[in-house]
Amino acid sequence: MTKYNTVMLVDDNETDNFISQKIIELTGFAKNIIVKSSGKSALEFLNNNQTNADALPELIFLDINMPIVDGFVFLFEFERFSELLKSKCKIAILSSSDNKRDIERIVDNEYVIRYITKPLTDEALNEFN
Repeated sequence: MTKYNTVMLVDDNETDNFISQKIIELTGFAKNIIVKSSGKSALEFLNNNQTNADALPELIFLDINMPIVDGFVFLFEFERFSELLKSKCKIAILSSSDNKRDIERIVDNEYVIRYITKPLTDEALNEFN
């Protein structure tokens, strides 16, 4: 079922990251998993690797509610990256928020391909093609 070479988890909740990582590993969804516990560290990683396509994740699972750099700030900053990076990295929101306004605001972003409610499941992963 390997669909991706590299995915990135961006969530300040270590338990959520652990569960998501285990589901991705158990399903063989991706060969490599990069885990970042803040939006800021994820942006730094992307910035440092934006000219190295091989290091970039094809898919980023992004939480909305995080301190300092939340999902909305992350998406705003993401839009400033190189075209190479933006064309390689797709974003799936992985959030416990069921706030309709948040969801509407974020799914309208051109880089967001899906909204998933936590926890990540193998069924949710099966929906990626």
